[in-house]
Amino acid sequence: MARIAGVNLPLNKRIEIGLTYVHGVGRSTADKVLDKVGVDPDTYVKDLTEEETVNLRDAVEELEVEGDLRRDRSQNIKRLSEIGAYRGTRHRRGLPTRGQRTKTNARGRKGPRKMSIAGKKKPPAKK
Repeated sequence: MARIAGVNLPLNKRIEIGLTYVHGVGRSTADKVLDKVGVDPDTYVKDLTEEETVNLRDAVEELEVEGDLRRDRSQNIKRLSEIGAYRGTRHRRGLPTRGQRTKTNARGRKGPRKMSIAGKKKPPAKK
């Protein structure tokens, strides 16, 4: 089992795709790492030798991935919120931060629509 940066890579996928399971590694970064290490991208994860796995692990550890990357991103957002920046307040409210419109669209950021149903009147309180 190939374990790189604390992530178990799926055995039945090509190493080029398997590396993308590590947070912070996409297709282009995976290709660069494989070129650097000298591993064929078409090799399946289950067919990697122990030496290739160690070399891949060392190459990926040089990058900023997984916990370090998540921590840095959350600290950047926290810093924006603390200094009162516009982007920080948008993050706090869960709205788009890059100038998109919100009157329509932005459902992915705002979440599912809140149904505004004409509410029932509360029955009068009994004394």
